[in-house]
Amino acid sequence: MKKILGLLLLICATLSVQAQLLWKVSSNGLTQPSYIMGTHHLSPLSIKDSIAGMKQALNDTKQVYGELLMSEVQKPAIMQLMQKAMVIASDTTFKSLFTPEEYDMINKYSKENLMFDIAMMPKVKPAFLSNNLIVILYMKHVGGFNPQEQLDTYFQTLATGNGKKVGALETPEFQFNLLYNGSSLTRQAQSLLCMLNNIDKNIDQMKRLTAYYNAQDLDAMYKLSEELQGDECDPLPGEKEAIINHRNKDWAKKLPTIMKEAPTFIAVGALHLPGKEGLLNLLEQQGYKIEAVK
Repeated sequence: MKKILGLLLLICATLSVQAQLLWKVSSNGLTQPSYIMGTHHLSPLSIKDSIAGMKQALNDTKQVYGELLMSEVQKPAIMQLMQKAMVIASDTTFKSLFTPEEYDMINKYSKENLMFDIAMMPKVKPAFLSNNLIVILYMKHVGGFNPQEQLDTYFQTLATGNGKKVGALETPEFQFNLLYNGSSLTRQAQSLLCMLNNIDKNIDQMKRLTAYYNAQDLDAMYKLSEELQGDECDPLPGEKEAIINHRNKDWAKKLPTIMKEAPTFIAVGALHLPGKEGLLNLLEQQGYKIEAVK
């Protein structure tokens, strides 16, 4: 489940109170503060109206940075890159990764939820099913999510409409590689089976995650993402690091230059913020003053 939470979104010792989604970054040579907002990629857009200080933070900054440039994601060239990444390049087929019984069970879920028969794309990677099924199951059992109204897109669209610069911390190619090539096909198959064999538990955890996010409780979200099940569903060594920690370190290197260029509104997945390896702590270690916006 922790890996799923990391794909959706993913206890800091020095920042003990983290029931907060919006953070002010100042000092360390900045003439004007920047702000970091923790998003939930499947959250309803209406959450923005309950975040204290967000309108002022958007007004006071001159550029918006997200994980990706959302305006580029739907471009034909980018879609072609994704389609290439999600297809198995070797002689292996999706079906060969599972027993006949497992394949039938997975295909049943795919037909019922994605309206997709795996036989139509016999070389699709298991991660494709995992990533798409988790979104559909979220929409069915948690609700409130409209794929046409995402926080990340909202912030960038608003900035563009106001003539502000919009930038990205990563490229679509990087994220496609992380999603579809970050683990072996065998591990992708194992993770997909774990998700479907524990579907009720996963749905419950999705509901809890959403409730914690709506309460703006980063600590609770972080603790939930750290829960272990004691079986093959738990992340292998290096998996969380690739999804969360390594990216946090990379962003912490990029952000000083970005924030020095102009006061910046930064929107990234909420689970990137808390923890010793979280973005807030990494920036504080560099000398920045990190304050919750009340």
